[in-house]
Amino acid sequence: MKIIHTDTVYHKQLLKKIEDRGLFPDECWEIVKEIVKNIMDKKKNPEKKDQELFRYTKMLDGYELNADTVAVFPEEMKSAVKQVSAEDLAVLRLAVERVKRFHQKKLIGDWSYNDEEGIELGQRIEPLERVGIYAPGGLASYPSTVIMAAVPAKIAGVPEIVLVTPSKGGKVNPLMAAAAKLSGVTQIFKIGGAQAIAALAFGTKSIPRVDKIVGPGNAYVTAAKLIVYEMGRCGIDMAAGPSEVLIIADESANASLVAADMLAQAEHDEMASAICLTPDENLAKKVVSEIELQLTSLQRKSIASRALNNFGAIIVTRDINQAIEEANRFAPEHLELMVKNPRELLSKIKHAGAIFLGHNTPETLGDYIAGPCHILPTGGAARFSSPLGVYDFVKRSSVLSFSKDALLRYGKQAARFAELEGLEAHGKSIEKRLSRKKS
Repeated sequence: MKIIHTDTVYHKQLLKKIEDRGLFPDECWEIVKEIVKNIMDKKKNPEKKDQELFRYTKMLDGYELNADTVAVFPEEMKSAVKQVSAEDLAVLRLAVERVKRFHQKKLIGDWSYNDEEGIELGQRIEPLERVGIYAPGGLASYPSTVIMAAVPAKIAGVPEIVLVTPSKGGKVNPLMAAAAKLSGVTQIFKIGGAQAIAALAFGTKSIPRVDKIVGPGNAYVTAAKLIVYEMGRCGIDMAAGPSEVLIIADESANASLVAADMLAQAEHDEMASAICLTPDENLAKKVVSEIELQLTSLQRKSIASRALNNFGAIIVTRDINQAIEEANRFAPEHLELMVKNPRELLSKIKHAGAIFLGHNTPETLGDYIAGPCHILPTGGAARFSSPLGVYDFVKRSSVLSFSKDALLRYGKQAARFAELEGLEAHGKSIEKRLSRKKS
């Protein structure tokens, strides 16, 4: 674990390395393009597409499925949920209730106003009809992702919520099943990988086509989401990359807690990034010592070590203002303000997926039970995108109504605008109405 100073060669190298880690190798794109092509092939009927889906699942994930076993039917669902202890169900319920409470405040409805006499303008809000949620289930299963995606979709009014998740041995994970049931998921399918994304985008005999796909996955899943979106087949939430935390800490921070929060992020996977920015070099040295100490007892020690060695650092800044400047350059997924007066810094933060204020608000709370969604922009995308929320599951339609008098008042100008753009028929559609009014 390195301590580096801003504006040094190591600092610049770290920035470049973190920026590049979200790029996919060419072979990833080629593999995913082939999978998508084989499942979308218009020459294949729905049954043939199913066969391709099951072939890739056996080849890439190592278990067999067919049309009778790919879906989680009510009896299997009931049996799986029964395996979850009452204590664990209570934790899942708590998470669901807190996420509901937060997202219900984001609901927006239809609105309209009278621009002037005879002109009404407005907006109509409609939920998407069917969405697909991807929840990882390879090395580990993440019921929290199911909750974070399904609850806002349900609140938005989406009638069909489809969950796809890899299933070891072809059996649904009990925690995933319980989270799905509590969150309002309507269908679960035991598939994952790029093939699951292609199936959701194009539909097969077993898998329904959806309007939008949300949820994080590995590089192959993310590449598949980007490909089907570029093809115009469905919407996606974002291109989620490796997870990251950035901590701004001052002399009031506890080095043990800073280290613990960095390790909590680093244990995700070897590509995870954990950075601490501090003007206090003494604190920086203590954090390094704490990380080395705490690493020894972690079960995922090797993963966390590689992540920190490749994408982690303690960066010593000139002062707290430079730390904020650096944080805005990173535009991190998670930003922790472990400082004496975090609210004083909040207005200076321009780019972050989620902001955690103070010493008692670790990022882990946001992962599970705080309420806001943990599906966040990564890799600097917080500069232009936002956390997943209710607004991602609705679409907006503009509503316009002109009276006869209003048409007479503005029709001539609209027709002239059409002429300026060389669109003759546009202008005539107005002129014909104006001539009818005169006759």
